This record gives sequence, C-alpha cells and structure tokens, in this order.
Amino acid sequence: MPTVSDNEQARAPGGFAGRRWLFPSALVHELDADAGSSGRRPRRTARDWVVDFCCFLLAVLVGLAAAQSLPEEAGLPRSVAVLDQVLGALSCAAVWLRRRWPVGLAVAMVPVGLLSNCSGGAAVVLLFTLAVHRPFRYVAWIGGAGLVLAPLLYWVRPDPDLPYAGVVVFTTLLTVSITGWGMFVRSKRMLMLSLRDRAHRAETEARLRAEQAQRLAREAIAREMHDVLAHRLTLLSVHAGALEFRPDAPREEIARAAGVIRESAHEALQDLREIIGVLRAGDAEESSGGRPQPTLAALDALVAECREAGMKVTLDHRVADPAAVPASVGRTAYRIAQEALTNARKHAPGTEVTVRLTGAPGDGLTVAVANPAPPAEVPPVPGSGQGLIGLTERATLAGGRLRHGARPDGGFEVRGWLPWPRG
Repeated sequence: MPTVSDNEQARAPGGFAGRRWLFPSALVHELDADAGSSGRRPRRTARDWVVDFCCFLLAVLVGLAAAQSLPEEAGLPRSVAVLDQVLGALSCAAVWLRRRWPVGLAVAMVPVGLLSNCSGGAAVVLLFTLAVHRPFRYVAWIGGAGLVLAPLLYWVRPDPDLPYAGVVVFTTLLTVSITGWGMFVRSKRMLMLSLRDRAHRAETEARLRAEQAQRLAREAIAREMHDVLAHRLTLLSVHAGALEFRPDAPREEIARAAGVIRESAHEALQDLREIIGVLRAGDAEESSGGRPQPTLAALDALVAECREAGMKVTLDHRVADPAAVPASVGRTAYRIAQEALTNARKHAPGTEVTVRLTGAPGDGLTVAVANPAPPAEVPPVPGSGQGLIGLTERATLAGGRLRHGARPDGGFEVRGWLPWPRG
C-alpha cells in the first residue's frame, strides 16, 4: 500500500539502505526501486507485525470495555446488543487489513459506528491509518462524516456514564487528535521521501554536469586537433603532390621538398603528442607541459611557413603592439588565420592570399583572410566546412563573431572580429 497518493508520490530511485525490519513496509516500498518496479504489494516488516498486533489489541480492549457496558443501556434490545458485539468483532478483525484497504474500511466504519459501540477502538485505528496513508481530503470527508453523525449516535444511544455534551466533545477531540497524529506521521514519511528524491536529483544533475564538462573538453580538444593537424597535413599533401607530379625536378628541389615533408611530419607528430598530453591532463587550452600555445605574435612565423610551402601570402599587419593583445584573443585570431590559409591552400591553390589584421584596444581585433577564385577547377575535398564551423564556435565562445563566404569575383573571404578590451 503506497504511503502517498498518486498525485503526491515522491519515489526516490535506488535500493533501500538500512535495516528493513525497523521501517514501515510502505516506506520501504517507496524507497526501494526494485520493490516498486515488481508491482507486488509490500510485505509486512517486523515493525509492521508489532504495530498491527498492538492496534488489534487496542481495538479488542476497547471493544470488550464497550461490551461490558451494553447491559447498562436502558431499553437496549438483546438483538441489537448481539449485533453490536458481532460488528465489533468483525471490526477488530478488519484491523489486520487496514494497510490494504484504508479508504474502504474507513468508509465502512461510518455506518458500522452508528450500530456498534464495540467497534469504537477499531474505528479510531482505521481513522489513524487513513490519515497516514491517504491525503487530507479523504480524512476530511470521512472523519467529518463521523463527527456529524456522532451527536445523532449518542442521542439515540446515550452513554450511561458521561453526559451527552461531554461525550460529544470527547469524541470530537479524540477524532481531531487522531487525525492530527496521523497527518504528522504522514508528513514525516513524505519529508523522508522528498529528501531522498532531492538527493537523487542532485546526484543526477552533478553527473550530467560532469558529462557535459567532459563533452565540452573533448570538443575543444577536437577543435584544437583539427586546427593544428590540418595545417601540417596540408603542407605534407602539397609537397608530396609536387614530388609525385614532378619526378624529374632538380635534386635541390626534391631535397628541399623532402625536408619540408620531414619537418612537417615531425611537427605534426609533436603537436599530436601535445594534444594527447592535454587530453590526459584534462585541459584543452592551458596545459602546463609542452610547447606554449600560439598567440598573435606567431602569425609572422605562420605566414613564413606558408610561403616556404609555395603559397603566395601577403600579410597586412596593422596592429602596433601584438604583445598587448590578450592571449586568448590572439590565440583565436591565430587559429582563424591558420584555418583560412589551410582552406585557401586546399580549395584555391596557386592564388595569392591576403591576410589583413587590424584593431586597437576598445575597438576589437579584426582578422580577414581573402583569396581570389582559383585559375582552374579544383576537385572537392572531403569533409570541407567542418573547420569553419569549429572556428565560428570558437569565435562565439570568445565573445566575437565570424563571417565567411564567397565574394562577387568568385573568391572567398573569412572575416572574424574578436573583443579587445581597454587596459
């Protein structure tokens, strides 16, 4: 039998940890996910057997005391006295079923109470059970009906020892006290279920936050890996293609291309090793080991490296003091230029690429990379566009924006703006 109603149910998943025999079976059923999912009615615990026996004993003692007072009632027919005792015995037996049908038994006790004084103890026990296991609206209707009919009962069958007003007041106070006690027990159980459910939700939210942080870290590492390795591998592809199509090239050019391939492969392996080290360290941007991350000051070296690979690159650097640019802003600007140069080398080989860098504190930093249309049709490259998507996200996370697209002359331009605060 559930401890709370369907609308107020607060089930806390997870196994029940504790000594089951010390707790009510209904509470164990709510706290134990395995018991709740089985669909079976909870079995009584040792505590339930003790409590049920005590309640049965209380109902029997009250019923026996009422049965002894039956002969003192003037004008009471013998048949009514026998019916009173039979209903009282059945009511005491029904106490053992109170956990299964709390509402039905409490409703049945309303008319039974009009016919049997011996069922008074059982009526009190069943009202308490109703207050513990069901919301207040059930107790209000059923208990209220009993209070309304109590004056009629004592008017028809007055108590031989107490005055009429006294017994009505006593019955009212007893009903209210039993109802309040049952509601207090119910509130404690619901509070326990609520705290268990809240703890479970907190654990779930913490696990989801950890998974989200891990996913964001992996995404950042993936972007870093793409930005670093795409540039190196493109250089390898360009020089390897030159050796493939120019096998009769002079020995000096072949040696220079082989040296660039060897150096690019070494740099790619080194960058990959550093990225893996960052992955193990758990920080995608700032790692304590390895080479420092590139900033805006490394843009000249990037352009020089591209020129050595055979690209035509024009650098228009209008930032007076690159060292004054914040490290995170400079690193993002470097990655934008690096990815744009890599894309130009793949999609528009042989064209002259222009890299323009402008900005000042307070106005922001603007990096623009543009290239004209390629002289001949270039076959599509698999996986194109993923780097620009990553760059757009990187610029957005830095508080800036990134625009890219075709120009009217058939070329392509990548333009990014990043915030550069004053001071």
